[in-house]
Amino acid sequence: MTAAAPQGLLAKLDTQPRVRDFLMRAVTSDRASHAYLFVGAPGSGKLDAAWALAQALLCERDGEHGCGACDGCIRVARHTHPDVHYFAPESATGYLIAQVRDLLDDVALAPIRARHKVYIVDRAEQLRANTANALLKTLEEPPANVTFVLLGTSTDVMLPTIVSRCQCVPFRMLSARESAAAVVRATGLDEPRCRMAVAVAGSPVRAVEFLKSAERQEARRAMLRLIDSLPRADEADILLAVRDLMGTIKAPLADVKSTQQAILDQNADYLSRGALKQLEERNKRELSARERSGIMEALASARTLLRDVLMVVQGAPDETVNADASDIVERLSRTCTVSGAVAALDAVAHAERRIARNITPQLTIEVMLFDIRKALTCL
Repeated sequence: MTAAAPQGLLAKLDTQPRVRDFLMRAVTSDRASHAYLFVGAPGSGKLDAAWALAQALLCERDGEHGCGACDGCIRVARHTHPDVHYFAPESATGYLIAQVRDLLDDVALAPIRARHKVYIVDRAEQLRANTANALLKTLEEPPANVTFVLLGTSTDVMLPTIVSRCQCVPFRMLSARESAAAVVRATGLDEPRCRMAVAVAGSPVRAVEFLKSAERQEARRAMLRLIDSLPRADEADILLAVRDLMGTIKAPLADVKSTQQAILDQNADYLSRGALKQLEERNKRELSARERSGIMEALASARTLLRDVLMVVQGAPDETVNADASDIVERLSRTCTVSGAVAALDAVAHAERRIARNITPQLTIEVMLFDIRKALTCL
């Protein structure tokens, strides 16, 4: 019987048709590589494609590769499948050797639900010599049921030994117009709202997910309201507002925790104590990554708003992306200068770098908001 073409996440990668078609041919012919290296600029959809490939490989329907409707496909789409492991650097200098050891220990274990396991290694250019060497042999000869997907910006900044052991898949950079158009096609929503979602979420697929999440959209609105209030806020107001904001950002994690606990309960009877401990550690890492992603999304919301303020101050209102917050942009631009808007944007960029280095999120956002207040009010 001929395998059906994927209908899930992989089929939705219409902004990267060459990548989509290449991966479709690989999975439908059962010739998927044991290790891929997706390379491209931020926002090109590499992480979206990695999750899409994982869904295609873990689909539970016979003869299909990524139906999008079976339990396995749904879990992968929600990022809750126990056999898809996502890793990101946990240190300011890159991956920790302990992270790679945890990964290699897990590789040796059998899958929990599926017949296959997928490991997504984000920002793989931050695999330095000591961590990469531990991974090389497994990349070269992984177990038959394991696929690695490494994500990087360019092969030029990767260790050659890593590049040589992976099948490289290049991603082209998307224009803002292309990305927004893809979200319009996927959601049927108006173009301004889709353009905003892309600016906040970073890619078309994540923008679609963002527009489906009332909680993530509320976190954006909370950040916009907070920045709007800064010129009139004192220190106590800001500290209380940040506490509330952090609660809003963490709200979507409740469902993730519930799903993780259900999986632990289902597997408690037949997994060894060591395997259960590894699953618990993986769940903690996933929650941490989800929280960091939510924080970065909130910071992106602040960045896009302040960019709009800069555009208005410079006399280019047609370049704004937050059409639903035009009143906030107008209020802030009345008293802000070009240098003030630039300084405010610098404060957000500094906060994003601090979060990437695992500095305490609440403290980072507090410092950022104090700096933005100073910049906007020209104090």
